[in-house]
Amino acid sequence: MYKVIGAFQSRVMRVLWTLEELGEPYEHDPAPPRSETVLALNPAGKIPILIDGDAVVTDSVAICTYLADKHGKLTFPAGTVERARQDSLTQFGVDELDGVLWTAAKNSFVHPEEVRVPEIKAVCRLEFDRALKTLAARLGDGPYLMGDTFTIADIIAGHCLGWAIAAKFDLPKEGPLYDYSMRLRARPAFQRLMAKVKAAS
Repeated sequence: MYKVIGAFQSRVMRVLWTLEELGEPYEHDPAPPRSETVLALNPAGKIPILIDGDAVVTDSVAICTYLADKHGKLTFPAGTVERARQDSLTQFGVDELDGVLWTAAKNSFVHPEEVRVPEIKAVCRLEFDRALKTLAARLGDGPYLMGDTFTIADIIAGHCLGWAIAAKFDLPKEGPLYDYSMRLRARPAFQRLMAKVKAAS
């Protein structure tokens, strides 16, 4: 059984969603960043962390990619053009969606107040709006980023869209991107994860 370490309402959600999609059993320790448990496994103090036997894997994208590759689901095979496109979409999510949201978060509550730059949040919102337009264009006719195949690129994008709602960023209330977000949230694996989050709160 896998063990996942990291508090809910963080990038750990990507890993748990991936495991729910894969149907793999796991144990979850909701330890917060920089806690004693986390620092013992990752000197950076960051979550999530995956423990697979004696192996320790860090970084949400690396963990999701590892799990998808290991189980041969939620991904295209390495060395294919489809995998290159999938990786491009995953990286887009990390760079253009996650990066903007994380910058805004660091300047809202993560960094000490004396070093925050609140003005940067206006730039973050501008960049996020541009990224959403690109995401909509790359989605095309969908239903997922890779057409009919749901992949970890959708998990990264879907998590970022949820994060944006929590951070009060403006998201479309209708149209293809809104419909895409609703499709992701309607997936049984996502619904199971949300039930677990609710039960733990």
